[in-house]
Amino acid sequence: MEYCVTTKNNDSWYIGTNDFDLFKADKTEAIMFQGNGYLGIRATAEERNLNERRDMFVAGTFDAFNDEVTELPNLPDLLNMEIVINQRAFSLSTGLIENYHKHLNLKNGELVRSFDWLIDGNRISFKFSRFVSMSDVHLFVSKLEITSDQSDLSIKLNSGIDGQYSNSGTQHLVEGDKRLFDGKILQMQEKTQQTNIGFAFNVTQKAYIDEVLLKVKPNIRMDRRQIFDEYNVDLTKGEKFTFVKYANVYTTIDNDVGHDTISDISMDAIKRSSLLNYDELLNKSTNAWNINVWQRSLISIDSDDVKPQVAINFARYQLAANTPKDSRMNIGAKGLTGEGYKGHTFWDTEIYMLPYFTFTMPEMARNLLKYRYLGLDGARKKAKANGYWGAQFPWESAWSTDGEMTPPWGSVDIVTGKPMRILSGSLEQHITSDVVIAVMQYLSITKDERFAEEMGYEIILDAAKFWASRLEWDPARKKFVIDNVIGPDEYKEHIDNSAFTNYTAFWCIQKAIAVVGLLRNSNPEIYNELNLRLKLDDAYQDWISKVDLIFLPKPNEFDVIPEDDTYLQKKIIETTQYQSDGGHAKIFKDYNLQQINDLQVTKQADVLLLVFLFEDLFSDDIKLANWNYYEPKTTHDSSLSFSTHSILASDLNLADKAYDYFERACEVDLGTGVGKSAQGLHMASIGGIWNMIVEGFGGIRVLDGQLRIEPHLPSKWNSLHFEINWHGSLLKIDVYKDTFQVSVLGDAITFINHNEIYHVAANSKIEIPISIEVNVED
Repeated sequence: MEYCVTTKNNDSWYIGTNDFDLFKADKTEAIMFQGNGYLGIRATAEERNLNERRDMFVAGTFDAFNDEVTELPNLPDLLNMEIVINQRAFSLSTGLIENYHKHLNLKNGELVRSFDWLIDGNRISFKFSRFVSMSDVHLFVSKLEITSDQSDLSIKLNSGIDGQYSNSGTQHLVEGDKRLFDGKILQMQEKTQQTNIGFAFNVTQKAYIDEVLLKVKPNIRMDRRQIFDEYNVDLTKGEKFTFVKYANVYTTIDNDVGHDTISDISMDAIKRSSLLNYDELLNKSTNAWNINVWQRSLISIDSDDVKPQVAINFARYQLAANTPKDSRMNIGAKGLTGEGYKGHTFWDTEIYMLPYFTFTMPEMARNLLKYRYLGLDGARKKAKANGYWGAQFPWESAWSTDGEMTPPWGSVDIVTGKPMRILSGSLEQHITSDVVIAVMQYLSITKDERFAEEMGYEIILDAAKFWASRLEWDPARKKFVIDNVIGPDEYKEHIDNSAFTNYTAFWCIQKAIAVVGLLRNSNPEIYNELNLRLKLDDAYQDWISKVDLIFLPKPNEFDVIPEDDTYLQKKIIETTQYQSDGGHAKIFKDYNLQQINDLQVTKQADVLLLVFLFEDLFSDDIKLANWNYYEPKTTHDSSLSFSTHSILASDLNLADKAYDYFERACEVDLGTGVGKSAQGLHMASIGGIWNMIVEGFGGIRVLDGQLRIEPHLPSKWNSLHFEINWHGSLLKIDVYKDTFQVSVLGDAITFINHNEIYHVAANSKIEIPISIEVNVED
């Protein structure tokens, strides 16, 4: 694996760089992002530079501009520091820079940048340190240290709150009050233009020389959307100047504050925080990371190469830093790491990120699924508007109750020169099945009956109502079909009978039928309640009459499942030149979307995702035949594609392919490609790193409610160790070259390995030899 950051063989929590490159800044800004699920800040420098994206977001604070769809507003800059030394404005683009080093500690989220600035014959040493607190989600703390062993320094420092930022030119915030409190606390209040969400930003700052607090009175400067402190300090040669900045953000939608109190509450909070020094607050945050994240998601790789361990540490760090704990919000496709996709949530959460949380932090998975439950009314409105019943979940969603948020127009058509219409919001309907898949996986792993009764069953039943109403009768086939959709392969629009869509719709209706039977027999009170609201008696009869007549594309004489009605009749082209690294659609340089629609070219795993998610429906021969057919035709223009290919390759014992796709997935964000992550990280691909290791190489799978463990340890690894939750017990899985062990902390569990059933008693361990399989790679 080749990363754009440096790693250390003896420290898998370290990512860094010794090079300052303005043209790569936007990528490292995203990779070294800092956040806690509530607040997120890109790793821009404290001083301003060219090509930077000074983005800061608070989860859930969506706002719209005119007729555009809502997006997360870019908030005022709390990071800023304007530094003048001996009448020379500090900038990395002037003078000379030596000993440059910037690194992120993934263990606690601290970002450190240090270097020597050579200007006018002076060597001045700088060190910037900062963190977003995991123990106090509103808090951000930064520290600057300046020394010179060569000469005295006259330092002027401006630092405060700068609200002169926007979302690529769109201004979402209206300025409110700004003032100085108690002679030392800067506060700026703003609110969003349409959604009227209020913000309070607070900053208080301290200056030291050689650890002695300066009693200087700063000069306050106010301008439009700005409020700054100005410090003037004379530093003698050999002394150290230290500047600590405490900042926080509160909003009127926070669960822990009242609507009219954020000014006072946030100011009281910054006062309390500033009673502690930088290291004390960092220690509190570090402890929160350990308790809330690292002790909950153990995963360790023994390998001569540290990079796989770095990748999984990076993945878990980013998932924790970008996932809100508030169920009214969800994980954006780019998290909080950039403006890409406007902060919106897709199927990425359910299919690619939820497995991590469901297996390791089920309470977080419950929150993310509750978000979909809170969105049922919006999903029902979308279904009704389209002429259907039940709940049709939005392809893009923002605030839980807002409904569909897919923008109508996308990038420019290479042939016509006009913007391309985005049809996903209306045609990519498999999102409704994806939500049900995640709900069923959560229930299978956790046995959370309370969630099922309060939310899960209703999601499943309303999704089935949508699919039953979506079916159309085809008299020629004498089957119910689903026409005019987009499947996971977004290069095929207006297709009929997407295999993925039809199979998952069939499966959803089957699950709803099973839920009705279960509730009628075991919980008639809840059934009667749901029946009253959802008219289940009528829906059940509708499902029974249709489910066995749904058209399911069958494998042809070569065992290939048609991706849709016409895919196998389209023209075949050589796709090698168009295969990407998970985000660069090279094929659009030669074809527009309408032309690609007529080619056997697939954007990402589609049929292969189907046979992975529903592997018990297909034989190994069918899986292999579809791998051999579709894998060469897939361009991987979506970063979601690699993880599915890697896991499926592990299942098929294509060990080299599995590891190659694993490395390519790790390189989507960590790799050397410049620009791929400029708009933010690829959160689904990041979730896929955990999936590839645990579900692929670790062999963990849930099949029809049962746990299967069949490891496929990569030849480059000596061992793999991870923990998962299963039915309330903690399982520690240790995979070696020839054997694997399952240790149980809690109640007894049962799992399947190569069709054999194994029982592990409570608080005990079992060791099983790893079967030697035939490698079917050419």
